[in-house]
Amino acid sequence: MEHTKKHHSISYSTNLGEITIEGPIPRKELEKYEFHSELTAFRPAPKQFDALLDIAEFPEGRIIIVRTEDTIIGYVTYLHPDPLERWSAFKMQDLIELGAIEIIPSYRGARVASNLLKISMMDEYMENYIVISTEYYWHWDLDGTKLSIWEYRKVMEKMMAAGGLLPAPTDDPEIISHPANCLMVRIGKNVSQKSIEQFDELRFLGRSKYRNMREGL
Repeated sequence: MEHTKKHHSISYSTNLGEITIEGPIPRKELEKYEFHSELTAFRPAPKQFDALLDIAEFPEGRIIIVRTEDTIIGYVTYLHPDPLERWSAFKMQDLIELGAIEIIPSYRGARVASNLLKISMMDEYMENYIVISTEYYWHWDLDGTKLSIWEYRKVMEKMMAAGGLLPAPTDDPEIISHPANCLMVRIGKNVSQKSIEQFDELRFLGRSKYRNMREGL
């Protein structure tokens, strides 16, 4: 599968000045910018920036950034699921994962996250993918936002809906370990029926394994 990428961007004013949301951004372009020191949700900022640079080099990897004139203040990543995750079990070339989305605290509430997702989906080639996001409440910034688990879940669902991702059932043990966790899914209009059926099986691997055991397969 050829992973074609077409750049899109928007700029608009916020209370803190003008920002630009753009991508996918290749590594050479990313290296021109500073990476804000407050982007630490997943690891220290320098290490997270290194991770983004690596993702940008993957054939399917997509980095969409939010920046001021010269500083990255937010981003979203897309790439194939980690080989250790169940979502990579069938090695589906048309399945990519929204791996991380992060914005520095001072810009939250400025429609940045939802616009990141909207820009992500402007590339027509995204219609060739099944896009997933695994949402676990223990990754959410409940302390920083002062929201309850269910308030945060509601905000998260609204944000993901801006990119066309909607909750979908699954029997994944980590997701069903808490009712606030969820699998978010967007199926592009060009995805084949075969891939959709394979993804449905992937969502319910436990059911498939049980059926195979019962049938002696």
